[in-house]
Amino acid sequence: MDNLNYGIIGNCRSAALISKDGSIDWCCLPQFDSTSIFARLLDEQKGGSFEVHPIGDYNIEQEYYRSTAILITRFTEGENVFELHDFMPRHHKMNGKYKAQPEIIRYVKYVSGSPKFTVKYDPKLEYGLGETTHFVKEDFIASLTHQEKYDTLFLYTSFDKEGVLNGDEITLKEDGYFLIRYNEKILKPTTEKMALELERTKVYWLDWSAKTPDYQKFKDEIIRSAITLKMLTYDKTGAVLAAATTSLPETIGEVRNWDYRFCWIRDASMVIKVVSELGHKNSAKRYLQFIIDLMPDKDEKLQIMYGINKEKMLTEISLDHLDGYKGSKPVRVGNAAYMQKQNDIYGILMDVIYEQLRNFSNDIENVEELWSITKGIVWIVGKHWEEPDKGIWEFRGDDRHFTFSKVLCWVALDRAIKVANMFGKTRKLERWTALEQKIKDDIHENAWNSDINAFVQSYGSRHLDASVLLMEPYGFIHPRDPKYVSTVKAIEEGLSNDGLLYRYKNEDDFGLPSSSFTICTFWFINALFKIGEEEKALEQFERLLSYSNHLGLFSEDIDFKTKRLLGNFPQAYSHLALIECAINFSTKQKDERILESIK
Repeated sequence: MDNLNYGIIGNCRSAALISKDGSIDWCCLPQFDSTSIFARLLDEQKGGSFEVHPIGDYNIEQEYYRSTAILITRFTEGENVFELHDFMPRHHKMNGKYKAQPEIIRYVKYVSGSPKFTVKYDPKLEYGLGETTHFVKEDFIASLTHQEKYDTLFLYTSFDKEGVLNGDEITLKEDGYFLIRYNEKILKPTTEKMALELERTKVYWLDWSAKTPDYQKFKDEIIRSAITLKMLTYDKTGAVLAAATTSLPETIGEVRNWDYRFCWIRDASMVIKVVSELGHKNSAKRYLQFIIDLMPDKDEKLQIMYGINKEKMLTEISLDHLDGYKGSKPVRVGNAAYMQKQNDIYGILMDVIYEQLRNFSNDIENVEELWSITKGIVWIVGKHWEEPDKGIWEFRGDDRHFTFSKVLCWVALDRAIKVANMFGKTRKLERWTALEQKIKDDIHENAWNSDINAFVQSYGSRHLDASVLLMEPYGFIHPRDPKYVSTVKAIEEGLSNDGLLYRYKNEDDFGLPSSSFTICTFWFINALFKIGEEEKALEQFERLLSYSNHLGLFSEDIDFKTKRLLGNFPQAYSHLALIECAINFSTKQKDERILESIK
């Protein structure tokens, strides 16, 4: 089964996807949201790739070097064995900063025998919109296009350059390398220098992973997810991407294909909250600065999403020349959802600000700016919380009073009050507390449907929605409150399909949903755990983990019948929720559960 069996490599500047047989099928340079140099993922003919084809009957295995972002693909035929060590260099420099160039190193490690292979080096620059031509120079192969837009790419290698370009047979007798660069190098690379880059990058990731706490259970899954989230952060600005790809469909052959190479305030804030809990405060500090830079005016409204360099206009277009993943058109670049109004983002952001102040109170810069943002958020929420919006799932139809949005407006007030108390700023507390209670009362009155005994998707509806499961994690309701317990039960009955959850089952702008949204299943597992059904939750968690690809990675969606991965990949949402679940199962002790049950 095709299960998005790709590994991701990255260096917090860009990323690449490498198939289980060693082909680079997706990469954008010089940064995450640039045009593609390889896009076979979206069109097998016109997308471009960098393939490795062993000559003979080789067994191919793939794994990450433990606790790193270095992907090893091992080719074995009897005594003939070699490995590809794929990575994007990232390591500390002498000045305390990081080296993270727009480049990919494919270190070819000789193991034994006389392995033979060919390569197909076929980059298609600028999404393959025009022809890419190649020129063999003294030090490199230059690839360029100038029909739609001028762009260039450079390949350095220890192997014969003409032979590489022609796909000639290579017999491996010693280590070698391929170095793909967006910019021409000043100093000529060597195999020894590439080996040093490999070791330095290995040390960087091992050191980073060592800062993650040890957990009793699911340690490997937590580390792999944490590294994946780290690879989806953009060092230059602190932005966090929703995923590394565009237009991987939620359902094969349908049109729910979106560009996720942007920073959603909601997704990014949830990621940063989890990464902070794992102790990686630098990512949190950079993200907070990203937000501060986006809010220069005290009453400025946040967009729901921005470009990774803080761009505000993310115009959506279709690349009609590409066939799409498995024929799923259109291929979209940009995302029109940036224009939507979603009132929940203020509560999401306020929650992150509070958590950072609580966890790193002695090491937070810009506290004055954060207090100004806090006051601004309360002002905006007070002015707009009673208005309808598009909701967490970005419905493109009429605005509604979505329960999740209202709950997060309450969260904004709750966390702002906590921050005010931390700072000793009590002058506004009476007014803020009254507004907090008003929002809470409104939710209980209008979001609760006594006929189905559950909180529903939006005021006055009968539709269930997995997002209301987050009422408990955000502190709006106690996990053993009968209204929450009955909501979890109703969602299990109404939205679960063989243990996988729909986001919702009501028709949206594109028809009826037909795949499971992975994060919702993780939310449901957490909810089962919190209401006391811990064995059932653990069983479902372990089953869900079995649906990952061969490297433990998840995309956005899972097909209900085949369990194949669908949607953009790897998905930050899915991996942050995986970590939250795993931490629950790893840290909660029996005596804590007893105390909770008698509260």
